[in-house]
Amino acid sequence: MVKVIFLLVLVVAVIIGPVCGGDVTYDGRSLIVDGQRRLLFSGSVHYPRSTPEMWPSLIAKAKDGGIDVIETYVFWNLHEPQPGQYDFSGRRDIVRFVKEIQAQGLHACLRIGPFIQAEWSYGGLPFWLHDIPGIVYRSDNEPFKSQMQNFTTKIVKMMQSEGLYASQGGPIILSQIENEYGMVEEAFGEEGQAYVKWAAQMAVGLNTGVPWVMCKQNDAPDPVIDSCNGLKCGETFVGPNSPNKPAIWTENWTTRYVINGEDIRTRSVEDIAYQVALFLVAKNGSFVNYYMYHGGTNFGRTASAFIPPSYYDQAPLDEYGLVREPKFGHLKELHAAIKLCSTPLLSGVQVYISLGQQQQAYVFNGQSGECAAFLVNSDTENEASVQFQNGSYDLPPISISILPDCKNVNSQYGTRSMVRSKLLDGGETWEEFHEPIPKFDDTSIKSETILEQMSTTKDASDYLWYTFRFQKESSDSQAVLNVKSLGHVLHAFVNGQAAGSAQGSHKTPRFNLQSTVHLVGGINNVSLLSVMVGLPDSGAHMERRSAGLSRVIIQDKQGNNKDFTNHSWGYQIGLLGEKLQIYTDKGSTQVQWQKFSNPWNSPTWYKALFDAPAGEVPVALNLGSMGKGEAWVNGESIGRYWPSYRSPDGSSQIWYNVPRSFLKPTGNLLVVMEEMGGNPLQISVDTATISQVCSHVTASHPPPVSTWIGHYYQYQIPNKLNTNIKHKGRRPKVHLDCPLHTKISNISFASYGTPLGNCSSTFGVGMCHSFASKAIVEKACVGQRRCTIPVWNRYFGEDPCSANEKSLLVVADCQ
Repeated sequence: MVKVIFLLVLVVAVIIGPVCGGDVTYDGRSLIVDGQRRLLFSGSVHYPRSTPEMWPSLIAKAKDGGIDVIETYVFWNLHEPQPGQYDFSGRRDIVRFVKEIQAQGLHACLRIGPFIQAEWSYGGLPFWLHDIPGIVYRSDNEPFKSQMQNFTTKIVKMMQSEGLYASQGGPIILSQIENEYGMVEEAFGEEGQAYVKWAAQMAVGLNTGVPWVMCKQNDAPDPVIDSCNGLKCGETFVGPNSPNKPAIWTENWTTRYVINGEDIRTRSVEDIAYQVALFLVAKNGSFVNYYMYHGGTNFGRTASAFIPPSYYDQAPLDEYGLVREPKFGHLKELHAAIKLCSTPLLSGVQVYISLGQQQQAYVFNGQSGECAAFLVNSDTENEASVQFQNGSYDLPPISISILPDCKNVNSQYGTRSMVRSKLLDGGETWEEFHEPIPKFDDTSIKSETILEQMSTTKDASDYLWYTFRFQKESSDSQAVLNVKSLGHVLHAFVNGQAAGSAQGSHKTPRFNLQSTVHLVGGINNVSLLSVMVGLPDSGAHMERRSAGLSRVIIQDKQGNNKDFTNHSWGYQIGLLGEKLQIYTDKGSTQVQWQKFSNPWNSPTWYKALFDAPAGEVPVALNLGSMGKGEAWVNGESIGRYWPSYRSPDGSSQIWYNVPRSFLKPTGNLLVVMEEMGGNPLQISVDTATISQVCSHVTASHPPPVSTWIGHYYQYQIPNKLNTNIKHKGRRPKVHLDCPLHTKISNISFASYGTPLGNCSSTFGVGMCHSFASKAIVEKACVGQRRCTIPVWNRYFGEDPCSANEKSLLVVADCQ
């Protein structure tokens, strides 16, 4: 049973005057932009997780969905890969991204951090920080503070030089310093508290003219605003920590990020919307950011440990930028309804009324007679019938009704399909290059003990070869190789032959490899390829984290152990193919490729050419037949792939996004580096499309005062609350909307009457059905990208069953 704690306050008035500078100020109720209180919906879109060519479309779709603000982190390790060397090109062009936001008339929220977590490698920190003497990350530590201040100042001055803060007439209305520091502050004691004060003072001192926030930071110093992150800020948020600060929700998670090897966790749009409405009325919220609104792709090696390339694919805009229904449409309707309440919500007096043990009314009365009422039923199981303003209302479980005018809700559902364009199944299509297995004598880095991996590679590669050799006097024999690793994956080779693999997990990265190996008389060469799948992204004292091998023992047939931990070791950072960049046109000429034969014994590079699918729909590679590795298209890494690592429910990422800007019309170079023996002959080039849309709308006679979406959230468009509610006779309508460049090609199902099921389940014709349904819908919709059909007896020429409440359920194909 969900227990919701409400603010038991009869009247909540506007508190104190504005504080903070420029054209963006705030008080205890909201941000104030250009002198106007604003109720703002924000969506996270991270510029490096898409391409500049995608940015205009993503921002435009977010705007169409009722988003007012685009939020992004700033990615320190992308912009300063080496101390003092900056890169703002391509996907790193944050100025171009912010200017695109401005061009489309939206605001921006810049979460500088510069620690961001974000399931991003090393939480966005550049790894070179690790080698600064005496450094302690995110603490009252001068070496760290100096570097953090340098980068923060660099970004702020860049934005100021382009006139991008709202105080300069630009789009940026809010900035963030640090990120969820409250989760680790205790580990640093007094130095943590001092660091919070320093970070706040440093940020405010940059004089951006817009407010700063710290998320999950109950002790955020004035004037920095503390904000909420999480699934249920409508229930859990206890802030802000001052009556002079507005209630802000910086991360409303639209789903949960995916982890390699773990089940996919999703979140319903009904739950998202219910918590949004609850936050706005029960917590006096005025700013909600959806994390993520578009997740995008972790290209290259940017994902943190065990995170796949696909990021928040279940967001309102999916990984490819396609609209995901019902989330997109449902939230769009929510935003429109809430915005019509914004005047009484932001400037009115709130009255709280108890309607039952788990039912409440929040009424907001504006100074000019505007009024909005929100009826809440927090009972998780039972519908509630309540009396309010001389009327009776039936409230479904876990629901919020916005009164008074009635509007039935159209929730469209869409189905994304992956359509095969070309199967790369010809043996003549592929060539291969076997990565050499280095021996101790081949290596240039030597040590008398096992080295920690991150400190050795400096994040230049996921791969580190550990090699050693030893003399065996007796003849050929078997032995057992035991290797302890701190993570993440290990491939063992003895005398050039594969000798086993092992891996850890996101929750338990440490693991042991135990494998029977064949030894020869004389010199034996052991080569151990340790693989990281991203750096850590969170936690206190990240500078102390370690990875790679920790102990190596070989046990002979007699049970005698020989420990090689403190032995002469040789190291090779990365793979030869990486060093030569054989995934590029120029680099691929640096090695001798062979005809495809696939006798896998060691990490193998495969290359092929393919033509881009016709049209403009998104492109993906189906790598489901591969094991683990990384893939490049025309020299651009589309990320690490690991489809062989399946979760308990059998799920893993199969399709890998290839942005159109990566492609040429013909002759695209595809290179994959396979660690575990996958089969490239089953790789295919596919396209991602919304192939089918569905809409289901019910009309009541007379229309109901409260309308219910799904199971959790209901709303209506409000205007003014009167004791005598009059319906304006709006006819509910089914809306069908195919993606750009497609049209409705076929109506696969249509029923006006009492259709069975709904868009998210099995559906069919019910006891009440108009036999003209399909023909009428076909006439209105086939050949159109969009169409609208009234849910009305007259439109269908008959009343198939006068005693029943009518619904219209339509399923359409898009091509």
